[in-house]
Amino acid sequence: MLCSLLLTGCIYWIRAYQTYLQMGEFDKFFSVQVTDDFTLQFKEPIMFSQDFVSLSKLYSSMDTPNAEGGRHWRYWFRKLDKNGKIIKPEIKFYSDLNFNKEGKVNAWTFSHLFLAIAPPAFLEASLRSLGGAEINKDKMQLRASADSLDKITVPLPQKSAVLAQIGEPLEIQDDHEQEIYIYKFQLETHNIEPGYEERALSEVKLSFDKKTQEMVRMTGRFAGLKISINYRKFLGKGLTVEQG
Repeated sequence: MLCSLLLTGCIYWIRAYQTYLQMGEFDKFFSVQVTDDFTLQFKEPIMFSQDFVSLSKLYSSMDTPNAEGGRHWRYWFRKLDKNGKIIKPEIKFYSDLNFNKEGKVNAWTFSHLFLAIAPPAFLEASLRSLGGAEINKDKMQLRASADSLDKITVPLPQKSAVLAQIGEPLEIQDDHEQEIYIYKFQLETHNIEPGYEERALSEVKLSFDKKTQEMVRMTGRFAGLKISINYRKFLGKGLTVEQG
């Protein structure tokens, strides 16, 4: 799996880099909770709320107080039709960031629908893989590998199950032994900095093996986070995560 984030701005890069270093001792600095959704808990948080705005150039859909005296941000992504309009009834997923009273992120949550395209076991493995990621300082990117991780034994998602959750794609591309299903989602946001409007639009590509009907790869960009996961590498067959 390859994972790459857009890391721009000196001080924000430093705090993002410090968080990356924590990934090398994942269980010391993080924990994972899986219920209907998936939450990454930060035991010793470093990054501030403003860092996420500076990195992504995007604001959350919702910003509400939480019980800790901090803030809770929710990013809503809604599926679009071929005309760029939000489909009805809505198909949507969210990603949440929770900040403590010091303004530091202490929890990052992905909703149930997102887990249809990034199952919990693979999502946790991709996060753990960042601990050994290569750093491209010129592009300010992290490139992670799954080579050092234990292989996952859970089955790959089936196309029928994925489509039952997110519906039909806008387009299907033929790619030799695979079919690539293309979706678009719109982030609900505001006050987008000029020149960064396209970041509010998420194009998601899901690759399915023609013979097995298994989902073997997912790529997409979500509020500044670009993810590309080759699920087979987590199984000992292939992986990549890209943050950017």
